[in-house]
Amino acid sequence: MALDPETIIKLQHELNHLKKQHKELDTQIDTLLHSAYPDDLKLHRLKREKLHLKDLITKVDGLLVPNIIA
Repeated sequence: MALDPETIIKLQHELNHLKKQHKELDTQIDTLLHSAYPDDLKLHRLKREKLHLKDLITKVDGLLVPNIIA
């Protein structure tokens, strides 16, 4: 199934946005891990959110890459 150029552009923008959010969460997690008293509950929530973003990134990326059966 071929995507129209407008859809591809929208998906690429969404993918870039998700990757940016993922990187920001990574920074927040790293900062929290290196704090004197890390909040375990907040750390768990951030890691779960980061994993959810990773799943979304994989899904959107899969839409952009054609499924070619060799």
